[in-house]
Amino acid sequence: MATNRRDRAEGLVIHSDRGVQFTSWAFSHKVRDAGIAPSMGAVGSAYDNAMVESFWGRMQVELFNRKRWKTRIELATAIHDYIELFHNTRRRHSALGMLSPTEYEDLHNATQAAA
Repeated sequence: MATNRRDRAEGLVIHSDRGVQFTSWAFSHKVRDAGIAPSMGAVGSAYDNAMVESFWGRMQVELFNRKRWKTRIELATAIHDYIELFHNTRRRHSALGMLSPTEYEDLHNATQAAA
């Protein structure tokens, strides 16, 4: 979804841990085809994935701990809505100057276009 919504940008990197889904040939191939450089954290380095671990922790508290879902489809829809309709567009992040990720990206793009 992210690559379909945006123009290709030079220097784009996707960082992951060494989970099987990220080390697979299919994932690596799709990433490279999208013009994205893959990056993986070092084995045993807890700090490499601090940002994504923080995200999962927030989603645990703000979504998973608040309700039980009857079906996997309900859960998948709730995860999608949390990320796309709340986390990225409305939830303010202290690391982004109290902007949402969408607001921060828009500001970044406007700054780049003006330069």
